[in-house]
Amino acid sequence: MSVERDDAPLGGLVVLDLSRALAGPQAAMMLGDMGARVIKIERPTGDDSRGWGPPFVGEGENIESTYFFCANRNKESITLDLKDERDRDVLCRLVERADVLIENFRTGVLDRLGFSTVQLHELNPALIILSITGFGHDGPDSSRPGYDQILQGEGGLMSVTGPTADEPTKVGVPIADLLAGMNGAYGVLTALYERERTGRGRVVRTSLLAAVVGAHAFQGTQWTVGREVPTTAGSHHPAIAPYGLFRTASAPIQVACGSESLWKAFATAVGLDPADPRFALNQQRVELRTELTGEIEALFEKRPAEHWLKVLATAGVPSGMVRSLDEVYKWDQTISQGLLIEVDHATQGILSLPGPTIRFDDNTHAGGQRTHLAPPTLGQHNASVKSWLEEPLMNGRRARPDSALRSSDTLCNW
Repeated sequence: MSVERDDAPLGGLVVLDLSRALAGPQAAMMLGDMGARVIKIERPTGDDSRGWGPPFVGEGENIESTYFFCANRNKESITLDLKDERDRDVLCRLVERADVLIENFRTGVLDRLGFSTVQLHELNPALIILSITGFGHDGPDSSRPGYDQILQGEGGLMSVTGPTADEPTKVGVPIADLLAGMNGAYGVLTALYERERTGRGRVVRTSLLAAVVGAHAFQGTQWTVGREVPTTAGSHHPAIAPYGLFRTASAPIQVACGSESLWKAFATAVGLDPADPRFALNQQRVELRTELTGEIEALFEKRPAEHWLKVLATAGVPSGMVRSLDEVYKWDQTISQGLLIEVDHATQGILSLPGPTIRFDDNTHAGGQRTHLAPPTLGQHNASVKSWLEEPLMNGRRARPDSALRSSDTLCNW
């Protein structure tokens, strides 16, 4: 049975997700959130992330990884062994009907399986192929396997993260994977827009390395233009002060004085002299950050966090607490933004999951649709997807160039 959601922004699009772990699945999930039909193609043993934990939920044959849940909502799952001729034929027929194929195999793996980009485009010239690798598809390190932790280090992110330069620290989430997936989804949508003019597909490439380097922001130009090698600044901004985490009598709070007017409002509110010549300009405050932080915390440690948050809110100074994740998901503001959704899982029942990050002005629900599919169990949709492949293409389905409309028997015998 088809689960295409034609009333959603990407309704009618068919996405094949051959990727594993996180970067590719993140890209596919983002497309699924907006209504695309995403068919996750897993090897018979399943996506690697199905085994990542604890925590797990369920028991026995119904045990599921909560890690897998994070990147696989709004998908169907079928299992294929791409070394088996019958399963290869199923993939061929899926490719003929698909709009997008996402993969994050190491360079050359799909070629050896008989599904190179050339062969995929022989099957379907209009297919958009998203290929995500660790270090990029060419260059001297293209053959290296890429994992988030490795790329956070190799891409320089850890060198600017942590309390001191002697303690390089990774970001607390797999940020290289997540950004690579987001960049990939952005590339896919760009290619789909181009296809409206050309009628042809293309290959979109990105990598975990590109994701990390692309996120350097001002730290990158500090070196490329300023010729200064950035280092860690702990929980403080390296170019703005005061802008960071400060101790109080109870719990630390965050303060962000991103302008001179905010500095003056902050200083006045907490009892500092806004005209103090030592701290008159941001450049001076950055150079004397340790001294300034000491004076701020000497005042903050006289009262609890709640007091200072009220004082700063009254003064119009951006500030906030540091919430644990359980506090975040209980927060009314999080819930109001559709960032927590409920889905009905095949074996686990009703689950609460982090939700899509996009909302539209005519839809108060999270993402581009009113309901969401739970992450699938392994092979949950084997029968329904194969049954769909036997159905004729629906009226109105995008016509493909004549070269794509050959028999699958011919196309699959490479």
